[in-house]
Amino acid sequence: MRIGLLTEGGYPYATGESALWCDRLVRGLAPHTFDVYALTGDAGQEPAGRLPLPPHVRAVRTAAPGDAEGGGPGGRSDRCGYGRRERGRFEAAFADLAYGVCAGDVDTGAGPHADPAERFAAGLYALAELARAHGGLPAALRSETAVRVLESACRASGARRTLAAATLPDQLAVVEQWERLLRPLSLDWYDASDGLGRVDLCHAASAGAAALPGLVAKRFFGTPLLVTEHGSRLRAHYLATAGAPFTTPVRALLAAFHGRLAGEAYRRADLLTPGNAHTRRWQERCGADPDRLRTVHPGMDAERFAETGEHEDSGDPATLAWIGRVEPAKDLVALLHAFAAIRRRQPDVRLRIIAAPVRDADAAGYLALCRSLAAQLFPAEAAGAHAAGESPVSFEELGSPEAPTLEDAYAAGAVVVLSSVAEGFPVGLVEAMFCARATVSTDVGAVVEVVGGTGLVVPPRNPTALADACLALLRDPGRRHRLGAAARARALELFTVEQNLAAYRGLYLELLSHAPVRHRAAPGVPFAHPAESHVPGSWADRPAAPATSAPVKATATTVAAAPGDPDA
Repeated sequence: MRIGLLTEGGYPYATGESALWCDRLVRGLAPHTFDVYALTGDAGQEPAGRLPLPPHVRAVRTAAPGDAEGGGPGGRSDRCGYGRRERGRFEAAFADLAYGVCAGDVDTGAGPHADPAERFAAGLYALAELARAHGGLPAALRSETAVRVLESACRASGARRTLAAATLPDQLAVVEQWERLLRPLSLDWYDASDGLGRVDLCHAASAGAAALPGLVAKRFFGTPLLVTEHGSRLRAHYLATAGAPFTTPVRALLAAFHGRLAGEAYRRADLLTPGNAHTRRWQERCGADPDRLRTVHPGMDAERFAETGEHEDSGDPATLAWIGRVEPAKDLVALLHAFAAIRRRQPDVRLRIIAAPVRDADAAGYLALCRSLAAQLFPAEAAGAHAAGESPVSFEELGSPEAPTLEDAYAAGAVVVLSSVAEGFPVGLVEAMFCARATVSTDVGAVVEVVGGTGLVVPPRNPTALADACLALLRDPGRRHRLGAAARARALELFTVEQNLAAYRGLYLELLSHAPVRHRAAPGVPFAHPAESHVPGSWADRPAAPATSAPVKATATTVAAAPGDPDA
């Protein structure tokens, strides 16, 4: 089977957990071949280098933000760059898309696309067809025509109330953002002979921009679409734009656009595989059919934690460990306040905060704030520890001599703590479970689903509850060991790479079994022509041949697969 893997800002570049998941998927499904279509996060990813790719990755096609024709920086034009007929088609299509975004979620019951979501979809696919036929959209999307259409949509009857205050600068900013988001429509990926029309299945790594080429391929070629999300892309957009320097109308229009795009991906995908129940609920609320949802937990490498997991009693029984990225969502402030309460009741306890290397100013500022708070909460200990070389709270960097590896970090303490106020899929929690560590976590994201009954879960932003749970495990070694062993058994059952690959192997075959037969010629390859291609009737790909003629053969325009091609 030939898979078109659609990614955004990650694979094949070494960026984040999404890239690692895609790499494990590609390497684990070696009988299939992969074509990678990557929307890069920025132009700097390519020079930074790609992950080493296995031989069954046939091709990698990437698109940076300015790669689409006419998509680079430039001034705004009062022309769409098309002839009169094409300008009319563009204006009608963009009007459908803009009115679909601007309208509230109310079906007016009039017209062919009364439902705003359906009108958005009609405009989106009309723009895709125009881009395919006439060489791209960027110039048209940056034109004055687009701005005028958007202005009319913002002031139309039934538009969202917040859009009434949109000014011309707001509309210019929105059109600029939409042009960037719609650039995948203008790429040269939609070729029936050597593009997405050639693959058997599109697998998108999110329901955002990565799903857009899959939606177009489904529209043009009927290619099945599978969408995987380990965390809701729409939710991530809402969180990212909350502090962005946009006005309220701009923020509302961008949120509405992302909502419509995600909703279209959820409705049109043949199957959706959320990574956890939290993401699944987001998808259902955005219009996904529950019958097409299959929860598939992310697969993680359990082997690297095997030695630590088999010696679950190796940690210091009076040490709490926190491991992760330093950022406000991890709520280390609440953890430090909880630890202060723990120290008052059990003075010999230590807290090791082991953080991934800090790479940006915001994380560095938050880490400095936490260090300052620790000094305020433990002034006597800090002063005395300076001479003694020991402190009740230590801030360490992963990879340092104190914590050279991730396994060493989890082995540092008897209890691993997660104090977050927001989480998608808690990767660090699963790693702690592989290491047979008892855990205390806050009830956010998919934490309860991951932990099950193998750890203690408390409300977020509640230092008192966090302290009580940590003390309960520190003071009861038997319970701590039982929970750690149960956590490891649960993680090995649900969250390994092997179970993840087995799930996708079955889903790929299921989707292909429901898809129409794709007729491809392959000289010298047995069974290269499906039996259906020789049978006269309405289901055949071409008109039936006369009774006296030889069986129908492949036309000259059919792409020939190489001998031995597994997807022939």
